Amino acid sequence: MQITEEKYFAEYNNLTGNQINSMIESFDFTTAGGSIEYKTQASAVYSSNIEGNSIDLNSFMNHKLSKEKHKPQKEIQEIENLILAYKYAQENKLNGKKFLACHKIFSKTLVIKSNQGKYRTEKVGVFDKGGLVYLAIEPGYVQEAMTEFFAGIDFLLNKNLTTAHVFYFASLIHLKFAHIHPFRDGNGRAARLIEKWFIAQKLGNNFWKISSEKYYKDHQPEYYNNINLGVNYYELNYDKCMPFLLMLPQCLHQ
Repeated sequence: MQITEEKYFAEYNNLTGNQINSMIESFDFTTAGGSIEYKTQASAVYSSNIEGNSIDLNSFMNHKLSKEKHKPQKEIQEIENLILAYKYAQENKLNGKKFLACHKIFSKTLVIKSNQGKYRTEKVGVFDKGGLVYLAIEPGYVQEAMTEFFAGIDFLLNKNLTTAHVFYFASLIHLKFAHIHPFRDGNGRAARLIEKWFIAQKLGNNFWKISSEKYYKDHQPEYYNNINLGVNYYELNYDKCMPFLLMLPQCLHQ
């Protein structure tokens, strides 16, 4: 499955795509709905929470006000690093080099220095309490897969797209990235960041305000279930991708 394919767009548009413009019109992009700075901090907190970080948004914001020292400092630093990565993305155009720079920024507490901002050189899988859930592409093919991936992104960034198409392709980018799983750690955070980065690049910086990370956190079991399209990279069935594609527009109701 290529991220530029429109195979599922007609069905997607019938189910939700033709409602996206009206959803956007009702979304609060004003200062009253939160500044980009605050929304960025919230995005980083919720994205980190999905990966097991225990610091909720209220605790993080109060920590910033009081600088409480009793909070788990590693978890605080993890969120602050991710905020810096979001800010870097907001100031730069999306491409492969800038994306690796983002990973280098936010992965300082996640992987050793030699793996920060670098694609993995070992096998990785996704595990839950029952064992292996998904085995990603072999490390020897990661670079090739990511080169193709960013070629697709570049094509989409230079193509005129409807708003519905932007949301559709953003979800495909998120999904495909999660399946390639190119990093030793930080793949989930990176997938959610690049999804929003693509939307903001196409539709404007105000779209950094959408609450996609919060929606995924609030629907975490569904989120993980919908990403799971097969037991390994070679047995993925994208004919089952529609439930995942339909999640992103729902964040406009947040």
